[in-house]
Amino acid sequence: MKFSGYTGEVDYQITGVLKSLASGRSPLRGLLRTVPETAAALFKAGEGALRLDDGRSYRITLLGYSSGSDTAYFEIRP
Repeated sequence: MKFSGYTGEVDYQITGVLKSLASGRSPLRGLLRTVPETAAALFKAGEGALRLDDGRSYRITLLGYSSGSDTAYFEIRP
């Protein structure tokens, strides 16, 4: 994960098939888990880059976060 002022690892889960991004039809959504302070800072930043386990990197836009939570929700667009 990389966003303004932070580079590090997070746990993530993506709903859907990444290959569907190539068609450009619709974005995929997912969630990431990290310490609450990092989740809050990421949500405040609004966007970042998520590097997947296979090495591919995607730009993400943050959709939601609850104060004090270790989870933030995001969207990946093609």
